[in-house]
Amino acid sequence: MNIADIRKDYSLKSLNVEEVDPDPLQQFKIWFEQAMEAKVLEVNAMNLSTVNLQNLPESRIVLLKGVDHGFVFFTNYNSKKGKELANNPHAALNFFWGELERQVRINGKVEKISQEASEAYFFSRPFSSQIGAWTSPQSQEIPNRQFLEKEEAKWSLKFKEEPIQKPDHWGGYRVIPHFFEFWQGRPSRLHDRVVYERMGTRDDWKIKRLAP
Repeated sequence: MNIADIRKDYSLKSLNVEEVDPDPLQQFKIWFEQAMEAKVLEVNAMNLSTVNLQNLPESRIVLLKGVDHGFVFFTNYNSKKGKELANNPHAALNFFWGELERQVRINGKVEKISQEASEAYFFSRPFSSQIGAWTSPQSQEIPNRQFLEKEEAKWSLKFKEEPIQKPDHWGGYRVIPHFFEFWQGRPSRLHDRVVYERMGTRDDWKIKRLAP
């Protein structure tokens, strides 16, 4: 197999500056709803990119859990990405919805959400996921799989005997965007790219088209 020969010609839809919503968050919600209707696999999966302590890029897939004036996800504050965000609270997100031949890139500043909001989401999770937040010392080296299984059994027993609480080291982040790029695949690699750049206030956006 020659990887260089793998290609697909995109032709499903188009994207025009004149047709997009003036608010990029609303435009994102429109596309997200269309992706849900198209039954995109893991529609809320997004690539989260951060900068590590050596000033090098890192990325991983996390799950979007809410959209308000930003993009909300949850993790262990002591994880590698948590430490990176504490050191440099900026991130990039990337959604790829192949079924619709679409991609959305977002850059923004990151903040922790409130303790109350983190607790509300934590207590909405299945019990097994709540236990998982207590079980895993995320991003730390562990000796083997059995270590996790023993920790899971320990915490499961503990919280069968007393009410479970949210760990202090676990909670939510919000990426507050200042840049969006909506990408629609087009034939001959002449893709449509529409960019929003924040010019000052939260509601002041400049919209422009970029060459593919």
